[in-house]
Amino acid sequence: MTFHSIRNFFLVSLLVAQTTNAQTPVRANSSPTIQEQGAQDPKTDRPSGNSEASSTEKPSIPDPLINLLVGKGLLTTEEARAIVADGTPENQRDRLATLLKEKGLISAAEFDALRATDPNTIKAEATAASTEPIGARVSSAAGPSTPPQKPSAPSVIAAVAPLRLIPIDAPQREGLIPDLKLGSGARIKPYGYFKTSVIHDSSSPGGNDFPLPLLAADTGPDGSPEFHLKARALRLGVNFEWLDPAPKTVITGRLELDFEGDFTRANNRNATSIRSSQPSIRLAWARIDRHFNEKATGFVLFGQDWSPFASSTMPNMIENTNFGGIGYGAIFQRLPQVRAGFNYNVGGSRSWKIGPEFAIVLPGLGDLPLNVADQLGFGERQGADSDRPGVQGRVVLQGQLDRAEGVSPAQFIVSFQHARRTAIVTAASVPAQFSSAFPAGAEVSSDSDGYSAEFQLPTRFITLVGKYYAGSDLRFSLGGQLLSNFNDTAGLTSTVSVASIDGASTVVFGLLDGVPTIAPQRPVRGQGGFVQLGFPLSRLVDADQKGRNAGWTGFLYYGFDEALQRDARRFSPVRGRSDLFSGNIQYKLNSWVTFALEEGYYRTRAANRSASDFGGLPLFRGIPSYTSHNVRSEFATIFTF
Repeated sequence: MTFHSIRNFFLVSLLVAQTTNAQTPVRANSSPTIQEQGAQDPKTDRPSGNSEASSTEKPSIPDPLINLLVGKGLLTTEEARAIVADGTPENQRDRLATLLKEKGLISAAEFDALRATDPNTIKAEATAASTEPIGARVSSAAGPSTPPQKPSAPSVIAAVAPLRLIPIDAPQREGLIPDLKLGSGARIKPYGYFKTSVIHDSSSPGGNDFPLPLLAADTGPDGSPEFHLKARALRLGVNFEWLDPAPKTVITGRLELDFEGDFTRANNRNATSIRSSQPSIRLAWARIDRHFNEKATGFVLFGQDWSPFASSTMPNMIENTNFGGIGYGAIFQRLPQVRAGFNYNVGGSRSWKIGPEFAIVLPGLGDLPLNVADQLGFGERQGADSDRPGVQGRVVLQGQLDRAEGVSPAQFIVSFQHARRTAIVTAASVPAQFSSAFPAGAEVSSDSDGYSAEFQLPTRFITLVGKYYAGSDLRFSLGGQLLSNFNDTAGLTSTVSVASIDGASTVVFGLLDGVPTIAPQRPVRGQGGFVQLGFPLSRLVDADQKGRNAGWTGFLYYGFDEALQRDARRFSPVRGRSDLFSGNIQYKLNSWVTFALEEGYYRTRAANRSASDFGGLPLFRGIPSYTSHNVRSEFATIFTF
């Protein structure tokens, strides 16, 4: 049960003890009523400025608990009056519970538990409360003098929850339980983890400690097996909240970094590079949410966050440098953006919600300059050189398909993206025979497009997640076998290739029917996806949720990623499709320590079928090969804080 659920369960229980005296006049030491707090204008959600008039108005809702909920923005004035007008304590409790469920503050299971409470118990509690001085009950509502009892443990082990990088639910005001409070008013909660992995790859020709598609280069006689012990998986993050004067406005933020960016490129570290990995920013954003009413919220986010395109659904993998996804079906990305969205709580028995979002992003293509110093100096240029932003968006439908205790709601997501790149050739770089046709230089552009369909289906027995995606030039999203674009020289004669201004592309000049022209650049088309099954092993065997065997989970994964073969063949002998079969088992010793073992079979196939095909076959172990594979084992110990 979340902090919000525990708090609101306590408030609902306390309401029962208050309602029988709802019409009793408020004493001098009571909490202020809605009108007395009315330093707040319900129309503008800002201070009214007429404190003298508001202090003299006759209170219409004297119950301090209802006023507390209104003051925190959990209830509107109209809802508060409707609750009090419902008569009996049972009806008032049910009305409040219904409103809290519709707002997403309690789950369907918690709502059912409240509705199932014995009415006789409620009446007995209400009768006992009616003999208690109102002032004493007000003090209890504001904060008991004795520490509250620790909430009881859940009655069942939770089902496997999907990994959700972009949640749909709007943050609640004061929903962050801070570990630190700054003088500026910022509330801060640090988090993170540290992971140490022992890894063996049967074939890792790139020398990386994370898997990439194969058949990019020869491996030597033995397939280039490697052993790694990785101790750079340290992630540090901080969540922020700032309390805005308007109670319906919530301002939050996040800063997160890790050391997965690999090693520094500095000559003074060449002798000690294996222990000198660099930190890099993963996430850095601020977000403003506005609660319009009990059903609708809106937000705008500024900064670097997960991309709306294809990042909503990810597998639960032990290898987290690439989530098992770089070229193997689980595409994702993080990038600078301005994103706005709307969340509407449809309600119903399944607590349906819908959330469309739209973002303008810094267009990224992932092209790699030949000069690595240029890449380190200015990142990539061709997206920015297009002189237009990229656009991305998604629509999320969320509902509670399995209403058993400890089961997360399901989600269905569709997303899209569009970006453009431009390769520039300066006048000095234009070949001499074409300089008269292109005296000021030349430009050539191409587009990157994509869409995805994703699903997350948790149940008490098994959790199924997956996605399918397709598009063109998906290299930046880590798909399409990491292939970007190619020069279509069909029909051209007297061709000459030169480097673009950033060194990331070659631009081809030629003659088309005797007319000087530039070869168009075509994006490589691709598709892919994955499915993963998650098993709550401890729950399935009915383990004791308080015992040491409560933390076992298991996962099975299959994913694939491919480039359209006739596009991939334009690159010379190259990979055309990669897929991954993997499974992992995890044991959570306690809230801080997890042990995990993952086994994976990584396979890559060439775009060509035989040595006689266009360009022939790539080499694997020095032999022309249609396919290659890597058997990867990783054992990890993860410390979370």
